[in-house]
Amino acid sequence: MEWTNRYALTPVLSLEGDLTITNARFSDDDPVGNRVPEAPTTIASAGVTFGEPLGWFGSLRVRYFGPRPLIEDNSIRSRATALVNGRVGYAFENGVSISLDVLNLTNSKSDQITYAYVSRLPGEPAEGLIDRVFHPVEPTAVRLTIAGRF
Repeated sequence: MEWTNRYALTPVLSLEGDLTITNARFSDDDPVGNRVPEAPTTIASAGVTFGEPLGWFGSLRVRYFGPRPLIEDNSIRSRATALVNGRVGYAFENGVSISLDVLNLTNSKSDQITYAYVSRLPGEPAEGLIDRVFHPVEPTAVRLTIAGRF
């Protein structure tokens, strides 16, 4: 199921909201389980945007990825991830714009991506252990962009 919304409060201020809910399953009957590893179950995003073609503009956006199964029997799941990004900028009449983005505004310590697989560190059993392996979200970052339209 997907639900997408855009609403203009005023000519210069709009709201956005998206929600996706899925129930991914394998169709065959496997004793290991029928979940599709890594298939997202819930994704949501929301934002507020302001600005006109010339002058000040900006946005604030929230993105959420819910927990998802990492293996077929659903016994290992990822953690949820929520990120907030912001932007403010100015567009000049000559086609040049300058903007400042703040990514991961709240400095979330979430996982960007998570997998489950067998790995073995020194001192662990020869057959290894199944566990979550993840890449963390990048810390708060600032990006300055100068762009031109011609």
